[in-house]
Amino acid sequence: MLVFRNQTSYDRFWQGNQHLTTVETCIRNLTRSFLTCSHVTNGPDPTDAEKADTERTIRILLGMMYAAKHHLRAEWGSTTLPMLMSPGEVERRRRESHSLAKPEYNEYLPTGTRTFEDHGLGLLLQLSIQVEGYIKRGNDRGWFHPPQASQMTVQLNTLVASYGAMETIHLTPLPVAYLIHMRQVLALFGAVLPFALVEEMGWWTILLTAFIMFTLYGIEAIGAQLEDPFGYDRNDIKVDAIVEDLRVETTVLLEEWRRGSGIFAQPPF
Repeated sequence: MLVFRNQTSYDRFWQGNQHLTTVETCIRNLTRSFLTCSHVTNGPDPTDAEKADTERTIRILLGMMYAAKHHLRAEWGSTTLPMLMSPGEVERRRRESHSLAKPEYNEYLPTGTRTFEDHGLGLLLQLSIQVEGYIKRGNDRGWFHPPQASQMTVQLNTLVASYGAMETIHLTPLPVAYLIHMRQVLALFGAVLPFALVEEMGWWTILLTAFIMFTLYGIEAIGAQLEDPFGYDRNDIKVDAIVEDLRVETTVLLEEWRRGSGIFAQPPF
C-alpha cells in the first residue's frame, strides 16, 4: 500500500512538472513567433497601434503563466501575502479556498481588464481568447499564413490542455477511504509489532519498533507532500522560479524587439 501511495504521488509530481514545462514551452514558442512574424517582409512597417497590439499580446501570454500559478494555488485577487501569514492560517485558507494571492500579474493585463473568476471562469481561459484573437488579426493582416496561424493555434490549445491537466492533479486528491485505511493498517501494525519482537529482542523491541514505525510513517508523509505539487512547500515544484525565469526571458525579448536591434535586426537584402 505504501509503495502504491508513493508511486501515485510521485507520478502526480512528475506529471505536474511536465505539464508546467509544456505551458512554459508553448508560451516561449508563441512569444518567439509573435515577435518575429509581426510584420510583412518587403511590406510596410507595422503601425504604432499594431506594435502595441503585439506587445500587449506578449504581456498577456506572460500573464497566463501567472494566472495558471495562482489558480493552481487557489489564489484569486487578494492582496494578502501568504508569507505574512502563519503556516496554520495559510493551510486553513487553502482548505477553505480563500484567496492568498498577490495580484502580481496585473501589470501584464490590458488596462481595464475585467476578470470573471467570481463567476467561475478561469483567468487563463479568458486570456487565451484574447491571444487567439491576435492570431486571427495577424492572419488578416497578412503576417501569418494560414498553416502558420494554425500551428500557433495548436500551441495555444496545447497550453490550455496542459493547464487543464495540472488543474486535474490539483483538484483530484487520493481517495479519502484509501488514506484512512492505510493509516489504520499502519497503526495496527505498530500496535502488534512489539509482541512479535519482544521474545527475541527484549528491551531492544522499543527502539526497533520506534525505528520501523518512524520509517513507515515517513514514507507515508512523503506521499502526502508530493500529492499536490504546486504549493509553497520546499518539496513542491519550484513554480515561482520557473515563472520568474519566463518573465526575465520575455522582458529581454520585448526590449530587444522594441529596439529592432540584435536578434530582431532586419538583415540587409
